[in-house]
Amino acid sequence: MVLFAHGSRDPLWHRPMLALAQMLRERQSVAPVACAYLELSTPDLQTACAALLAQPLTEIRIIPLFLGVGKHAREDLPVLVEQLRQRWPGTVFTLRPAVGEDPRLLQTLADIALDAD
Repeated sequence: MVLFAHGSRDPLWHRPMLALAQMLRERQSVAPVACAYLELSTPDLQTACAALLAQPLTEIRIIPLFLGVGKHAREDLPVLVEQLRQRWPGTVFTLRPAVGEDPRLLQTLADIALDAD
């Protein structure tokens, strides 16, 4: 599994992504989890997938950690995933919808906003 986010030069920005990756590792110990970034941070998507594929994997799920479905999620990411498929034709790359499209996340965000004091 690759958690894919935009990226930032600010190291503090990475904390939620790294925390999420750690939570996933603790909840399921079978599939490896990596973070990857579109820009301003490393590793990029291809580097993260290459590291995961050093293990005997046949599938990698890519989870876009975008709230909105803008140009990056709609246009840039599918191109990157197609490049992965061409580089590793024996691996199934599954691109999940952006997390911001999931009503469960929206409900959680609403709960947080209403609980803020």
